[in-house]
Amino acid sequence: MIIRISMEGQYNLDDADVDELNRLDNAAVSACESGDESGFHDTYERLLRFVRERGRSVDDDHLGGSDLILPPSDVTLDEARAEFSGDGLLPG
Repeated sequence: MIIRISMEGQYNLDDADVDELNRLDNAAVSACESGDESGFHDTYERLLRFVRERGRSVDDDHLGGSDLILPPSDVTLDEARAEFSGDGLLPG
């Protein structure tokens, strides 16, 4: 799975890591829905760190698309609410 972190780059994450990514995504949705700004930022930073540490950086000249695009690390809670709702970024 190719994941782009906006304003940063792309990472190739193994399919075996999707469950943990989905768990973090769901936790971010819960924090957004409850208006827990601190909880959202803590969870979202863990999600980004997970992608950066578990994923392999994709070369800048890679022409393929991304399977998932994450907002930049400085996303506000109000901005995140538009993307982290319902099923979140990763349905399922």
